[in-house]
Amino acid sequence: MSNIQFSNLETERLIIRRFRESDAEPFFAYRTRPEVYTYQGERWVDFTHEQAAQFVRDQLDSGFGVPDTWVQLAVELKEAGQLIGDLGIHSLPHDTRQAEIGFTIHPDFQKKGYGIEAVLRLIEYLFTSLQLHRVIAITDVRNKASICLIEKTGMRREGLFLKNTWNKGEYTDEYLYALLREEWSHYE
Repeated sequence: MSNIQFSNLETERLIIRRFRESDAEPFFAYRTRPEVYTYQGERWVDFTHEQAAQFVRDQLDSGFGVPDTWVQLAVELKEAGQLIGDLGIHSLPHDTRQAEIGFTIHPDFQKKGYGIEAVLRLIEYLFTSLQLHRVIAITDVRNKASICLIEKTGMRREGLFLKNTWNKGEYTDEYLYALLREEWSHYE
């Protein structure tokens, strides 16, 4: 999986697409909210408008499928043409037939099913179009909403990493979830 050309993915209500420069402001607005950055690492706490604009510019032509790189995709509400979140795909360094996924949905659009709709479509793409072998997700054990969403995808909890990540002044625990392509075909 190297230098994949990415085309938009659609669901009934969403378009999953590459970022556009016009996404910088709404991206900044939701990513810098405390309820969003709490579980997302140190960099988002003091994230600036300029950093958001650069982040979005970097994503415009980022190497999709390049080992040990993350690509963020925009999640757009089809009806309104509004950015409501983003999905991340990390092509793992040791095996590009495996990927880690991440997701962030603007708090105003949570609890409406958009997150699960977007993540399920992304997993379908990774397994059916890219023929990946395994997809993983890692989340802070305190992030109940993330855990719930991941488990709704059919992923199984494979591990607990104790005091694995430094986050805002403390080491935190994380869960590892995974799903194999052959399991996905049974889950669909």
